[in-house]
Amino acid sequence: MADALHPKAIEHLPMFITAPGQTDVLMVATGIFLALGVVAFGVLFFRLHSLPEHLAHKTQKVQMEVVSVLCLISLFTHMHIFWIAGLILAFIDIPDFGTPLQRIAGGVEKIAGVGPTDSEAAADAASEPPVGARPAKAADGAVAPAKKPAAAGARKEPSHA
Repeated sequence: MADALHPKAIEHLPMFITAPGQTDVLMVATGIFLALGVVAFGVLFFRLHSLPEHLAHKTQKVQMEVVSVLCLISLFTHMHIFWIAGLILAFIDIPDFGTPLQRIAGGVEKIAGVGPTDSEAAADAASEPPVGARPAKAADGAVAPAKKPAAAGARKEPSHA
């Protein structure tokens, strides 16, 4: 008698209407679909917010930490200008200003007669090629002349040509 329809019900009910006490399959399927959709949207959202950071990390940019901080700020404040700034910084190569400035400072120290500190001497030794290194070849195949090391304490006189 539980299978009998209500007297006012129509004979052909849609498939998503369940009998009392039965499992609503459409509601369960909709719940699973909604849970998977929320998780997928969250993964996409976090992946998109970390995209500039991944781009900067892949190319070993100097400004990688700045890009990471901008991505985090945009994630927590929902201000997209920080994300855009991080994306732009991830694509731009910032030139190395430190090395030329260190070389200028070293040259000025040599002119002044002040010796470099131990850490600067170690950095200079690491950047110089080994003593027995072969000279570089030019584009036309000619070998560039090797520089002779200056004698200790010797001063180079300027040429007036």
